[in-house]
Amino acid sequence: MNLDPRQTEAFRAVIRTGSFEQAALQLHLTPPAISQRVRALESALGNALVVRSRPCRPTETGQRLLQYLKRAKLLEADLLAELAERSDAPLVVVAALNADSLGTWFFPALAEVLIRERVLLDLTVEDQDHTYNLLETGLAIGCISTEPKPMRGCTASALGSMRYRLVASSAFRQQHFGNGLNRTAARRAPVVAYTRKDSLTSSFLLRQLGLPEGAYPCHYVPGAEPHFNAIRYGLGYGMVPELLLEDALAQGEVVDLAADAPLDIALYWHTWKVQSPRMENLSRQIIEAAPRILGRPTADRPSPENQAD
Repeated sequence: MNLDPRQTEAFRAVIRTGSFEQAALQLHLTPPAISQRVRALESALGNALVVRSRPCRPTETGQRLLQYLKRAKLLEADLLAELAERSDAPLVVVAALNADSLGTWFFPALAEVLIRERVLLDLTVEDQDHTYNLLETGLAIGCISTEPKPMRGCTASALGSMRYRLVASSAFRQQHFGNGLNRTAARRAPVVAYTRKDSLTSSFLLRQLGLPEGAYPCHYVPGAEPHFNAIRYGLGYGMVPELLLEDALAQGEVVDLAADAPLDIALYWHTWKVQSPRMENLSRQIIEAAPRILGRPTADRPSPENQAD
């Protein structure tokens, strides 16, 4: 069966924008025309593809179709570049990663590779526990995630571990934790998290002090550098990557509130088994380059590379 490109384009636009109306505006069509094309595609495939909610989201079959369309587009672009003898054509990589990776090791480890391979990045920043969902829904072709298990048709390769420390400014520690980090003080001291999806500090406080999320005040400051600045200037305390802390700790800008309890988060590179040769090469180089800056994977985690059928 041949997929109608006009129908698949309409389907992708609905999922991308979240509504039939916005998809119509983007494709310069009417909402009924978009609806007709999506229904025709659903009829041809014999399955519902869109959950008509606000925003619209793909069904399980819709997710599989999005994954296929994304990979097919990349493979086609790679083939056309090769046939046209454009070996220097840029490789567009749509990937999802967490803010800490983007703000610390990603460019130092991979800039040389990205430049050499003429990669154009289209990055989505999401919490490391949620980037996996973007790959699953077909909105990315690769992601950095804390999930060690690959989804069907994908590989998961260990990149190493990012170490976090619970830090605050000296003035903040004196004001809130003069008697040390304890449950009573932690109930009043504001935490600085990235977003409401960020569970690094909340998981630590639950594990160490038995404090559930919501039992203490919390700021939400997205972005690695702004998040760290909020902590450094005394708004609150929270988990910060050790890669950002060396100078600040040495200069006394921040102090470690739990020096004996660092948190190591293992990261994995997820991508599809079937992909273009250039993307395969890029994935291989990402897997080789990341551990040079990140800590090596811990021995008790799954093997460096897993595959799902």
